[in-house]
Amino acid sequence: MSVFIKWVLFICMLAGLAACKNKESKVEPTLLESVDSSYKEAFRPQFHFSPQEKWMNDPNGMVYHEGIYHLFYQYYPEDIVWGPMHWGHAISTDLVHWNHKPIALFPDEHGYIFSGSAVVDTNNTSGFGTADNAPLVAVFTYHDMEGEKAGRNNYQTQGIAYSLDNGDTWTKYEGNPVIGNEGLKDFRDPKVFWDDQSNQWIMSLVAGDHLQLWGSSNLKVWSKLSEFGRNQGAHGGVWECPDLFKVKVEDSDEEKWVLLISMNPGAPNGGSGTQYFVGDFDGKRFTTDQKGTRWLDWGTDNYAGVTYSNAPDDKPIFIGWMSNWAYARETPTEMWRSAMTVPRTLYLEKIADEYTLFNYPIKALETLRTEPLKKEVELEVGANENIELTNLSQAEVKFTTSGRDFILKLKNSNGEETVLTMDSGQQLFLLDRIASGKTDFNERFANTMQQIPIENLPGGEYEVRILIDWSSVEVFIDKGQYVMTAQIFPTEHYTTVEVQNTSKSTLRLKEVMVSPLKGIW
Repeated sequence: MSVFIKWVLFICMLAGLAACKNKESKVEPTLLESVDSSYKEAFRPQFHFSPQEKWMNDPNGMVYHEGIYHLFYQYYPEDIVWGPMHWGHAISTDLVHWNHKPIALFPDEHGYIFSGSAVVDTNNTSGFGTADNAPLVAVFTYHDMEGEKAGRNNYQTQGIAYSLDNGDTWTKYEGNPVIGNEGLKDFRDPKVFWDDQSNQWIMSLVAGDHLQLWGSSNLKVWSKLSEFGRNQGAHGGVWECPDLFKVKVEDSDEEKWVLLISMNPGAPNGGSGTQYFVGDFDGKRFTTDQKGTRWLDWGTDNYAGVTYSNAPDDKPIFIGWMSNWAYARETPTEMWRSAMTVPRTLYLEKIADEYTLFNYPIKALETLRTEPLKKEVELEVGANENIELTNLSQAEVKFTTSGRDFILKLKNSNGEETVLTMDSGQQLFLLDRIASGKTDFNERFANTMQQIPIENLPGGEYEVRILIDWSSVEVFIDKGQYVMTAQIFPTEHYTTVEVQNTSKSTLRLKEVMVSPLKGIW
């Protein structure tokens, strides 16, 4: 018997379960009623979700049910580096404050529990629940590590589990896996939704370099419907974490379908990133007329993100893993590793005859603002101004401007700085973290200047909004038309925003607000 199997059996024995194979353990949730000392560890995010300890990567199973937002995630409870994958679990009523729950899904004889999704089976199509108690159904990838080590190419299959108590406990389906593998090396990350048009469940599933769509009437028996993307979009790496959903186009009655595809490597600023396609879905096939590759977030640290199932008002709400496989295992934290992006609302606008997917922080995050410093900034050519805040590393900076040439520097007393540059000559927005703090843990972390081409930024005034946490910066330009997310590791909190006018005319920043943000723990 392997050490791994002995460990799993030991966990089950402690939980007093008779059938480890299908029934996952239930223990009392760990609720952070007071600030845990671990949440004051160096670089610990204060208003982003992070696990109490150990390794985390992709968000999984994001579903809203009976007033609760569930966030499951790839989790290894034994170390701060990647290991046998479980589904960690946290819940929220507002997507801002989180309570930790016990591990939801453990590895079993079929393999590790890789990424997937969860749905509310409202009509009990699966038969797992009743007419009065709709089950939550999780759909996930099994990864058979022994099969991979043996050199086989069919080691990833798809399984399901269900919960009748709103996610507190889970039972794996005895008929797993529900989708086998006929020889595809990378065959994973099922994202499921109910399609009224075809009256069936639709599963988006990636297969190496393309998307597969599958259909089912009951979440147990699946048939392949179509494929997409072998010759479309970026193909610099493996496709992962698909998500297909419908979105209303702003200021119109038009609706379009959006497909998210994460890819590693091959992102525009190196390593991991998420592209999107805008098109149509007829209940069987996804098609698009989109030319070129579109990126949801141009920064290096937003990956594997998907949207909530069953979200209120059918608004797409997105959360991504705030890291990059180029250096994720080496970031300078000790008790835990990795955080999630802030939740973001997704919406479509048509700009220059193209559909553009915006992503912008959810409204509830504004409740964290405290005593904002408000002012107007007017700088002559070549001038600069400093705005001071005791803890700029837990803050929001927001303003409107028509300026196209300026620099913002986030600085501390150690001479560390993160530099944000708007450059009209190159039509670029740039983020420089070369001197931002600790960078020497991996040579790829700060070896390039991150940039966004902004040639479609509308004329006139636009908004710039920056969220700064202890180890991250998220920049939203024009309400999320252009977005950049990046980790930073300053050895002291930033305390100064330096504004420099690099244009040939007066620079005006209007309605400047620099606001401390309350911690969520």
